Amino acid sequence: MKLNYMLKVEIHKESGFCFGVVNAIQNAEKELAKDKELYCLGDIVHNSQEVNRLQKKGLQTINHEELNGMRNKKVLLRAHGEPPSTYHTAQLNSIRIIDATCPVVLQLQKKIRKHYRESDGKATQTVIFGKNGHAEVNGLVGQTDGTAIVIENKSDLEQLNFNQPICLFSQTTMSVDDFQEIVKEIQSRINPKVDFKYFDTICRQVANRIPDIRKFASRHDLILFVAGEKSSNGKVLFAECKKANPNTLLISSPDNIRPEWLAHAESVGICGATSTPKWLMEDVAQAVKLLQSPNF
Repeated sequence: MKLNYMLKVEIHKESGFCFGVVNAIQNAEKELAKDKELYCLGDIVHNSQEVNRLQKKGLQTINHEELNGMRNKKVLLRAHGEPPSTYHTAQLNSIRIIDATCPVVLQLQKKIRKHYRESDGKATQTVIFGKNGHAEVNGLVGQTDGTAIVIENKSDLEQLNFNQPICLFSQTTMSVDDFQEIVKEIQSRINPKVDFKYFDTICRQVANRIPDIRKFASRHDLILFVAGEKSSNGKVLFAECKKANPNTLLISSPDNIRPEWLAHAESVGICGATSTPKWLMEDVAQAVKLLQSPNF
């Protein structure tokens, strides 16, 4: 299908890698330039195309079980961060760590660890608002010797004892609005005589994208949101785009684009998650423009 008019195609300037991801990838490329053998504990970013690009340069992805069996290797820790047990394993196995933990995540880990140590013996429940099993959340829970309670939504609050003190933190990439809703719900249910502390630990570089991406989505006929299936931040930002423009579609690569999507659109906006590389959004834009080519 060739379009008989010129589409306006715009890439959202603020979309793409956040500082933490940029830092991790730069660390990987710097090490790979010196030595072709480099391992990364988990996917360096939740985007398979970027993982494949770095794999061709020599970056090998491993899991925790494989880490346990390694000796005298060089391993990069991605932006999501790791629990203390990972550092302990690396020390025992003479593994050289390239620590690319995002500074925002690192600060949050220290804050949770400090709170946990100070509240020892006070029966305070450390609660983390985040995605269960997410790499960042696993690192945060590790700061509490595995005792922190992870909640993803209001229904998970049934795990809490509202007659005991609660201290609430958040995964850095969660929605600010959703976090505030959780705070209100706990406030409405907790025993008024019990202490409740909460810390909005959401990364503002991520959170501040929401109002901007809403405006971007609202000024186009069609939005193609580019993100990997594993991206937690991608799910949040995609939902925000969908609210602003119901004609928003989630894709992971240019191959997902179907020509009929463009049939009634005069302008197409392309945006993505903090784990979406700029080059991938540019490839998507190019694929859309090719639909206007006489040779298509």
